[in-house]
Amino acid sequence: MERCGIVLAGGTGSRLYPVTIALSKQLLPIHDKPMIYYPLSILMLANIREILLISTPQDITLFERLLGDGSQFGLSISYAVQPQPRGLAEAYKIGEKFVNGRPSCLVLGDNLLYGHSLSAILSRAAQKKHGATIFGYHVSNPSAYGVVEFDRSMKVLSIEEKPLKPKSSYAVPGIYFYDGRASFFANQLKPSARGELEITDLNKKYLEEGSLEVVLLGRGIAWLDTGTHDLLYDASLFVKTIEQRQGLKIGCLEEIAFHKGWIGKEELLSQIKKMGNSSYGVYLSHLLETSRSWV
Repeated sequence: MERCGIVLAGGTGSRLYPVTIALSKQLLPIHDKPMIYYPLSILMLANIREILLISTPQDITLFERLLGDGSQFGLSISYAVQPQPRGLAEAYKIGEKFVNGRPSCLVLGDNLLYGHSLSAILSRAAQKKHGATIFGYHVSNPSAYGVVEFDRSMKVLSIEEKPLKPKSSYAVPGIYFYDGRASFFANQLKPSARGELEITDLNKKYLEEGSLEVVLLGRGIAWLDTGTHDLLYDASLFVKTIEQRQGLKIGCLEEIAFHKGWIGKEELLSQIKKMGNSSYGVYLSHLLETSRSWV
């Protein structure tokens, strides 16, 4: 079975008010692209092409306007609504028919990951047949995140949601690989004290049976949060700095699709025309020009 993907782009984004009162957080720009491009690129780097995007009733039409059916990126994108923010694990109840017992990857709509080895790390996780894979990222403030504890042999010992006394300094980024049982386990979960189906509780289902694997993202990988005004600005500045220095874009969906052979020159040319004389369109034009020297 081919692995499918879910992007959860719901929530109120209240920590970013007033910016997000009228617009979904995941549609805000991170430098030169909407935020949603970055989690979509994560799925694409893991060779996942069939994707369900879940958002709020008021925002879902905006995502459809931006992304359509995904064919311009070599993807198949469908849509579903999360009426209220009832937890990350609810994505697997909402998307149960879409997943249909297949292995999957859930990525949060505000996650930005970048690094040279990222594609290889994601591809390895996507190839796992049984159990679940989460990632660990060393942070200075682990109590603000889900925290994973593991021993020297990388066996997961515990996973906690925003603990007051963290058992490790490794936070769990918002990307999770599951086998075909994720929806089955999600349907067994009970709401937490804050009334949500917690993704940590879903991960604990795999931990209890000994099939939860943690992969550490080392110093060569950047994981950026976008939950506050300062962090949103920092993420944009990071992308701007890397792109201007290298002359290469982060999270360019057309570029990923083109290099993977999911779209051809005609589809790329269509996107170039759509982007007009924007810097993004100029970049795609350069991509098309340089491809003419390829074998």
